[in-house]
Amino acid sequence: MSKVVVLVLTVACIAVQLSGATKDKHIKYTEKDLLRKSIVYDKNTPDVFYCPISKPTGMDKMIVKSRPLHKLCEHEGKPLPEDYKSDCYKDVDESNYACKEKYRIMKRSAKENIEI
Repeated sequence: MSKVVVLVLTVACIAVQLSGATKDKHIKYTEKDLLRKSIVYDKNTPDVFYCPISKPTGMDKMIVKSRPLHKLCEHEGKPLPEDYKSDCYKDVDESNYACKEKYRIMKRSAKENIEI
């Protein structure tokens, strides 16, 4: 009898959890979140990276342009010159995230060159 009660309670708990998981949850992205993920590198085009040219309205509606890889974090976290013309929207290519991403890309490409 107690095994049946435990089984029924377990099934009821699982059903409640599953019904809560199936509800639509809308995730709100902020501009900062979109920009953080907007530096894109494709290993099929190893000499360029992609970044937004205007304010992104959503992850699936982002218009990007390609820039040479050496332009990514070209000032290495130092203050930007007064006459600097931005390559990407809101200088996302000069952010801390962009510099970390360039380091990761360069490290990965060096590793792939060694293995080949």
